[in-house]
Amino acid sequence: MKLLRFGPKGREKPGMLDQAGTIRDLSGQIDDLAGGNLSDQVLGRLASLDASSLPSVPAGTRLGPCVGKVGKFICIGLNYSDHAAETGSPVPPEPIMFMKAISAICGPDDDVEIPRTSKKTDWEVELGVVIGKAAKYVDEENALDHVAGYCIVNDVSERAFQIERHGQWTKGKSHDTFGPLGPWLVTRDEVPDPQNLAMGLEVDGKTMQDGSTKTMIYGVAHLVSYCSQFMSLQPGDVISTGTPPGVGMGIKPEPVFLKAGQEMRLWIEGLGEQRQKTVQA
Repeated sequence: MKLLRFGPKGREKPGMLDQAGTIRDLSGQIDDLAGGNLSDQVLGRLASLDASSLPSVPAGTRLGPCVGKVGKFICIGLNYSDHAAETGSPVPPEPIMFMKAISAICGPDDDVEIPRTSKKTDWEVELGVVIGKAAKYVDEENALDHVAGYCIVNDVSERAFQIERHGQWTKGKSHDTFGPLGPWLVTRDEVPDPQNLAMGLEVDGKTMQDGSTKTMIYGVAHLVSYCSQFMSLQPGDVISTGTPPGVGMGIKPEPVFLKAGQEMRLWIEGLGEQRQKTVQA
């Protein structure tokens, strides 16, 4: 299934995409696409519905972030071997974990703000993993049983805040609108191998990132297991799993960064696409 949330910011309703590409309203079935509604049992019930019997949603309706009430937004740094190489960084001996503020979360096509004083706002297309069942000390073999599904994440980053302003990465990752999620939460049964997905990102129609989850250093199952050793993962938590090469920071001879008035397009095989315009905060 391709599940989503639609409507005005802060008042989104749950929905699904039917076979014809029409959004169907699920608000008569569940109150939100969040928390306990991401369990296998609830998702199985939704999958059994006759989508054509559900109310349709007008084309052009705004899409919100594809999961609601996110508790934790966990990110993994330098998790693609080719991205680590472009930044001149060694392969991490263990996954690099950091947190992104949940207030950064926005819809897949919402405007992305360039922060005041920013000089180095950058893009990062990433595979997002949405937890569906609580996980604590989970082994890698069973880790994917705790995944509800997958989505696209744009891990927008302000590199000066992240790297040059000292301390941890979080402040370079957490500005409002720095976490577009969606358009869809694609349930895990439709993504049999999360380690074999093509992905890419364009800025103003120019391809900047063209990669694949094949080059992940630590795969999804490992990451879910690894994170669960340090904190419990709860339904609705999101893990953003790292980015392939092609970020602005890595462009030679001079890095390239975003400015207001540009447009990003992101896509991951089977997970749809995002489009965001950049605006000044």
